[in-house]
Amino acid sequence: MASEMMEALELLCQEKHIDQLYLLDRLEQSLAKSYADVLHLPFGARVTIDRATGKVYVYELVPKGEPDPETDEYVEFDEVDVTPPGTSRIAAQHAKSEIKAIVRNAARVQIYEEFSQRVGDIITGTVLQSTPDFTIVKIREGVEAELPHFDQRRYSDERNERPAGERYMHNQRLKAIIIEVRDPNSTQPVVRGERQRPPIVVSRTHPDLLRRLFELEVPEVYDGIVEVRSIAREPGIRSKVAVSSNDDRLDPVGACVGPKGSRVRTVVSELRGERVDVVAWSDDPARCVASALSPARVSRVIIDDENGYATVIVPDDQLSLAIGKEGQNARLAARLTGLHIDIKNESLAAGILRDLPHATDGGAGLDEGGSHRCEYVGPNGIQCRNMARPGSRFCGVHERLAAAEVSSDPDSLI
Repeated sequence: MASEMMEALELLCQEKHIDQLYLLDRLEQSLAKSYADVLHLPFGARVTIDRATGKVYVYELVPKGEPDPETDEYVEFDEVDVTPPGTSRIAAQHAKSEIKAIVRNAARVQIYEEFSQRVGDIITGTVLQSTPDFTIVKIREGVEAELPHFDQRRYSDERNERPAGERYMHNQRLKAIIIEVRDPNSTQPVVRGERQRPPIVVSRTHPDLLRRLFELEVPEVYDGIVEVRSIAREPGIRSKVAVSSNDDRLDPVGACVGPKGSRVRTVVSELRGERVDVVAWSDDPARCVASALSPARVSRVIIDDENGYATVIVPDDQLSLAIGKEGQNARLAARLTGLHIDIKNESLAAGILRDLPHATDGGAGLDEGGSHRCEYVGPNGIQCRNMARPGSRFCGVHERLAAAEVSSDPDSLI
């Protein structure tokens, strides 16, 4: 019986790629704890397994000498053989549970070694099970991931990586990115139920999911010709993606949108209808802010580099579009550019516009085509709606007025 157990252990270790000596050491420790409880041994027990015959020996630890004065614990023990009958049967039962634990831990270690280097990668999986707190996604045979969507009001230390409004069905295929791989040998305090949950944590709310989806759908992004410079996202609702091109002949926004919107439509479909705005990135902060606020048109942007503020002036009819529903467009633009954005319409910003030639050295007029609107502000505080002439601050009408000399004679018409 005993030798048969050793042969079975050897075969199992070969099949599961487990170190036999490591398994026997774990088995001896487990048996020592069990026999100390079963035999009521106050100072514990030591168990040895004969490597050749598989026979199990149990020794009671009997302290000798005086305890350590600092720790009040005994350091040296005598061993008394108290091996009970039927130890091989008990050892076989322990071996079964230990082998299961070791195989499970070995599988988690193997998954950690493979996937810890892939944090940030996109994966495609199949939904196996969905609970109120998390969804189990099968990546491949024997490898599962967890997509947590805990209620943050009840479990503030847990994650919610599911976009608003998404629900998952059994066998549904979905894409997500890996955000964490739990280390099975970590000494950090474990989160509730973490040992029983899959070691891989994936997310569908992370901004990098959008970046990976564009890499899949847009070859220019994958090749690095078009670069995704910044992403602002409110998962499940709306996102803004700023892109730039390393090739002057290539329009980065057009490349990401694709023919008739086919490329961005595929990304939107994968995100279950989340609105995605692709805008052009500029190294000029003023132009970058104006682009980020699209589809609203912007008249002027004044940048305060020192404080990280951008004051944006828009035509009166573009104010609500620039701010967006519940401030969403302005909020996403601020996250995209990293600047605090203050939006004013032209009527309210008349004072700013009046002082603009002196106060906006860092700003720029930013209507289409690189041109800007006439800077003339009338006595009623409203800015002229004409476009400025090339190379001039004013339109043709007000350029002549600005160039005219004003007479000091009160009867003069000029």
